[in-house]
Order: sequence, then C-alpha cells, then structure tokens
Amino acid sequence: MAKDKKQPRPKAETPKGFRDYFGADVTERRDMLDRIAAVYHRHGFDPLETSAVETVEALGKFLPDVDRPNAGVFAWQEEAVPGGGTAGDWLALRYDLTAPLARVAAQYRNDLPSPYRRYAMGPVWRNEKPGPGRFRQFYQCDADTVGSASVAADAEICGMLADALEAVGIARGDYLVRINNRKVLNGVLEAAEVREDQAEDVLRQIDKFDKVGRDGVLSLLTTGRLDDSGARIEGVGLSPAQAEPVLAFLTSKGADNAATLDNLAAAVGGSAIGAEGVDELRQIADMLAAMGVAEDRAVIDPAVVRGLGYYTGPVFEAELTFEILDDKGRKRQFGSVAGGGRYDGLVERFTGQKVPATGVSIGVDRLLAALRAKGLGVADSAGPVVVTVMDRDRMAEYQAMAADLRAAGIRAEVYLGNPKNFGNQLKYADKRGAPVAIIQGTDEAQRGVVQVKDLALGARIAAEASVEEWKSQPAQTEVARADLVAEVRRILS
Repeated sequence: MAKDKKQPRPKAETPKGFRDYFGADVTERRDMLDRIAAVYHRHGFDPLETSAVETVEALGKFLPDVDRPNAGVFAWQEEAVPGGGTAGDWLALRYDLTAPLARVAAQYRNDLPSPYRRYAMGPVWRNEKPGPGRFRQFYQCDADTVGSASVAADAEICGMLADALEAVGIARGDYLVRINNRKVLNGVLEAAEVREDQAEDVLRQIDKFDKVGRDGVLSLLTTGRLDDSGARIEGVGLSPAQAEPVLAFLTSKGADNAATLDNLAAAVGGSAIGAEGVDELRQIADMLAAMGVAEDRAVIDPAVVRGLGYYTGPVFEAELTFEILDDKGRKRQFGSVAGGGRYDGLVERFTGQKVPATGVSIGVDRLLAALRAKGLGVADSAGPVVVTVMDRDRMAEYQAMAADLRAAGIRAEVYLGNPKNFGNQLKYADKRGAPVAIIQGTDEAQRGVVQVKDLALGARIAAEASVEEWKSQPAQTEVARADLVAEVRRILS
C-alpha cells in the first residue's frame, strides 16, 4: 500500500510587496499619527473608520472587465446567491481613503453635518508590481472637508497641515506648504490658445519643469528635445508664442506672495477662469496670514503642478526642505511628504450632484523616514524594565515587583524563559532594549533589598569610560525593596 505523500511545510516568508512591522516601528507610527490626530481634532475634524473592503464599483477607477476587475486592486467576486443563478458583487480591498469617503458622504448625506470634516488613518492596498520602497500595503493619513465650496476650507487644510508637521517635530524652516490652483493653469492654457486635445500633453510636460527647467519645457511644448540617452522626445507642437504664457506661469514665483500673485495675474491675461484662480489664491494667502501662518510656513508657488490633472481648484503639497544623505552619500532634499487639493467631483458619481470637497493626504511612511533621518523618532523606543528570576519558587514576588512598577506607570515584565542561566536573562533584556534590570536572589530577599541594574548606563560605561570613571559610576545599586519604584523612576528620568 502506497504511503501518503508528505505535505511540504509552508515557507515562512512575507509575501512579495508586503512587510512586517515590529516594536518600535509600530510604536513610532502610532505616536506620530496620534500627534497628527490631535491637531486635526483641535481643528474640529472628526475621525472616521471605514471598512477595508469596498465594492469595486464604489472604488470608481477600477471597474471590472468581463471576467475580473482591473489588476490594480486586490479583488474577488462573491458567490452567487443559491438558486439565483447570477454571480455576486465584485469586492476589493480599498485602494485609498478617498473613495470610501465618497461612498460615506453619499450614503449618509442625510445624517452627516454639511460641511462634513473628517480625518482617516489606516492601511490601503494596491495590486501593483512591488519595487524598492514600493509596497502593496501601506498607510495613509487623510483629512478632508466635504460640502464647502469656500476657499476658506482650502486655507484651513493648508494651515492645519503646517501645524501637523510641527506637531510631529519638523521645525519651521525645515518644511514648506506650497500652494497653486488648477484654475490658474486653465487660464494660462486659455491664454495660450491650447486646444482641448493638447491640454493633457501640456500638463505632462510642465510637470517636468523641476527636472528639465525652462528651456527643457519650452522644447517639450514646441518641437521636442533629446533626452539624456540621445532619444528623441516629441514635442506638443505649440508655437513659441503659445508656449510663452505657460512659461510665464511656471516662472512667476516672486519674492513674496504679493509679487507672485501679480505675476500670475499677468500670465493668465484676459482669461476669466484664470483671474478667478488668482483671486482664490489671494484669498488663501490673506486667510493664512490672518491665521498666523507666515510665508516661511505656507507660500503661493506656481511650481506645484503635480496632481493638476486631477484637482479642480487649489492644490498644495508639503515639502521638507532639509538635506539628507542618499545611499551614495550625496546630499539631497527630502522632498514632498503630503499633497492634496480641491476635487469637486467626489460624490457626484453616487448622487449625480456636484459636492465640493478639499483634502490632504500625508505619506505616513515617508514622513516617518524623514523624522528618522533628522533623528526625530517620536516614540520612546526603550523596552520594558525586566525583573529577572533567581529563584523559581519566588515567582509570585517577582510578579509583585513588576506589578508595582506598572502601577507607577513604568513599563515592566518578568523574565519567563528558563532562569537557569542568568547571563541569558541579561541577553534577553538587551534584546528587549530594557533600560533597567531588577535582581533579587535569596540573600537579597532575606535582607529585604533588590539590586537595580542600569543597563543603559552600563553600556555607556563599558563603551566610553575610563577605569576611574567606571569605579565612580556604578551601574548597579542596592536599594530597599520598598524603594524599588523610586529608584527605577530616578534612573529613567
């Protein structure tokens, strides 16, 4: 009789494009988001948690084809209702936090206040090819106002974003919220007599302004240019006269907001929509000044062109301006960590009625990476105080020590491995990042004392101190059992 084929063991590995988060990573992200949430809460925004799963139809951009949804989402089709004969809905993990907001705003429109101000934080999933720094699951942090057409809502988002960056530790001078307006660009395109079928191509070329500069964009808008490899890039086909208003728009940044706005007004010429966009930017600048948000924190900047194909009015991004070293040791600026703007077609897909909305999304992983690059991790990464075990029969007393520490607000745990080798207990404490170890053997118990070992100080002494300094700064002290909490608190402080 043949033996049953042995099932192979599953591989213990994270699926491609996903990652696991441990200890300090989770704590740092949670603490950073808590600080941001506190700012949003002070501005009157309410938290919203939506399902991780939406119908593919509600996601909008990823409707199913004949057999399956677009590959951009993780989707599946529900089974047919028994006896019904037809397949169920396509469902998918949410792609972002904006589509769920659109569905909520439409579904609960009779119950929610208008305008509705909400913030949301959580993971999203994208079924895309992973690569370096590109994952299929990542966190987003959004804040949006739905139902207000006033640019005061846009100004508030920009000021709130500046406050949030400072709340997590980014100092003034190390960031800048930059603001532009799609209506201004529409006015520029109108002044340049750009045809409707050319508009998207023009948008793509001006998006390259930061990389190729004025002359490079001029070539791309007109006859084309050669890239670094020598390959020919076709131009949009505008005349030099048509390209001039676009270039004036891109280079209209002045010494201050007032000068920039004057330059933009000249760039849009006689366009009514362009003039409307400039006026909106002027209102935003005035409101930010009234809110105490100076131009070194938020500024009108025509160079913000990313996302202009999606947004319908004001658009903004938060850029970190300090320098870091890349993988090759070269200095570079960290760059953008947040972006947003006005997108007034949000709820229309569900209700058929235009509902104005504006919002911002912070790149959680990028902002965390920036904080680490600046040495500004917002979480206390120290592990718990470890109560070591010298006598198995006295486990209750060790647990009482840990309980006393926890009651005083100090993170603490008892070593629960094999206590036979004391050196292994200290190695465990080191792996846990423990700042302090508590030791009490039979002799200490009889005398009513404990040994308190300052592990952080011990590590510093071992690495840096001379013999004399080592003798004068003992890393282990003996205190009465009743003074355990006070001694640990002294060391931690």
